Amino acid sequence: MNITLDKSSTTEASLKIALTPEDYQAGVDKKIKEYSKQANLKGFRPGKVPASVIQRLYGKSILVDEVNETLSKAVNDYLRESKLLVVGDPMPDREKANAIDWDSQKEFEFVYNLGLASDFDVDFTKLPAITSYEIQAGEKEYNDTLVDLKKRMGEHAHVEEVTAAGDLVYGTFTQGEYSEKSAIPTDKLTEEAFAGFVGKKKGDVLTFDIQKLFADEKGLKLATGREDLSGEFEFTIEDITRNQDSELNQEFFDKVLGPGKVSSEEEFKAQLLEIVQENYKRESEFLLRDEVQKTLLDNVQIELPNEFLKQWLIETNQGEITAEEVEKDFDKFARDLRWTLIRNKVAEAADIKVETEDVNTYAEAMVRQQFGIYGDDNGMGDVIKKVAQNYLQENKGQNYMNVFNRVYGGKTMDFILTQIQPNVEKIDVDTFKAKAGVTDAE
Repeated sequence: MNITLDKSSTTEASLKIALTPEDYQAGVDKKIKEYSKQANLKGFRPGKVPASVIQRLYGKSILVDEVNETLSKAVNDYLRESKLLVVGDPMPDREKANAIDWDSQKEFEFVYNLGLASDFDVDFTKLPAITSYEIQAGEKEYNDTLVDLKKRMGEHAHVEEVTAAGDLVYGTFTQGEYSEKSAIPTDKLTEEAFAGFVGKKKGDVLTFDIQKLFADEKGLKLATGREDLSGEFEFTIEDITRNQDSELNQEFFDKVLGPGKVSSEEEFKAQLLEIVQENYKRESEFLLRDEVQKTLLDNVQIELPNEFLKQWLIETNQGEITAEEVEKDFDKFARDLRWTLIRNKVAEAADIKVETEDVNTYAEAMVRQQFGIYGDDNGMGDVIKKVAQNYLQENKGQNYMNVFNRVYGGKTMDFILTQIQPNVEKIDVDTFKAKAGVTDAE
C-alpha cells in the first residue's frame, strides 16, 4: 500500500492511496472460505460449496467490500497518525472511483480531497485585556433574592386538591397494557387541560388526549420521558404537592446560612447581601465567558477551506440543504467550527475528560429545573434519574452527545478562565444589564 499526501494549499490537500493484491487478497480469500462454510446452495451440501463457485457468484462483491474496508481503515489510520487538522470529511474523487473496472483490475488507486484548518496556537498571554464586571447589588436585588430564596427553601406540602398552576400531581398513566408512574407539573399544561385538573383530589381519575395535555412537546417528555405517546390516557391521582414559601424565621436563617450563623433579621440581611453579590457573580461570569470566547475567536487566526466546506455541507446533507442556504448560514457555521477547533486544542493540552457520571448529573439537573424542584426532591429522586436516562437514550444517542458536549465545553471554559487575568470593573445592576443586553422583561 502506498499513501501520498499532496497539499495544494494551506487548507486543501489530496490523499492518494494505491492498493495492490498484497493489501487485500488475503482478506478476500478469507471471506470466500467463510462464505463456502456458510452458503446453502442447491446442488451442494451445506458448508461444502467449492470456493470456485463462491468466487464466480460473489467474488466481485466480496472484492469490493474488502477493498472498501481496507481503504477506510487506511484513511482513518493515516489521518489519525498524521495529526492533520481535517475539517469536514474526506471527499472521494468520484470520477476516478467510477472508472474502476472491478472485473479485471488488480491494482487500484483512490483519491480523496481533504479540507484542512491551518495550524494555530492558543497563547493566552497574547490576548488583549478582557474586562470582568463586579456587580454591586442594592436593596431591590436583595428583596428579589429574598423572595427567590424563600421559594427555593420552601417545602413541597401535601394538599387536598389541585388549585394553583405549579401544583405537582403524582400518579399513574395508563393506556391498555401501558402503565407508568410519574408526575405532572401543572404549570406545563395547556389552559384547557389545567382547568380539567382544578379541584381534582387524590383517587380521582382523569381522562385526556395526551397529545393535547401539555402546552408544548417538552412537557410530554418531561412527564413521561417519551414523545411518541398518543391517544386517550387515564391518569389516577395518588398525591398532590405544592411548593410553599418559607417564613422569615430562625429555621429559614439556618437553612440559608447554616445553623446558628445569625440570630436576627438584621444579621441575616447583612449576610444575604453577600449571597446576592455571589448570585450576580454567576451572571457576570456568563458575560465574561462570552467575552473570552469572542476575544479568542478575534485573536486566534485559523484559516478554513471555505469552498471545500460549502461543497461538503451540500453533499453530506444529500439534497436537504441548498447552496443558497449554505451560503446564508456559512459565516455562523465557520465561526462555530473555529471555536470547536480552539476549544478542542485547549482541552487536549489540559487533558480535560468527561465521565459518564458527569453527563448523568447534568441531565438530572436539567430535569430538576424543568420540574421546578429546588432543594429536597420529595422522594422524586428515582423518577428524576429515570426521566434523565430516558432523555439521554433518545434520538439515537444524539441527546447524550449534546449533553456530553455541553459538559465538555463547560469544563474547557472553566480551565480557560484560570488562564486569563481580567480587569475588574465595579458596576451597578442596571449598567450590567445594559452591557449584557438584558431587559427587565427577560
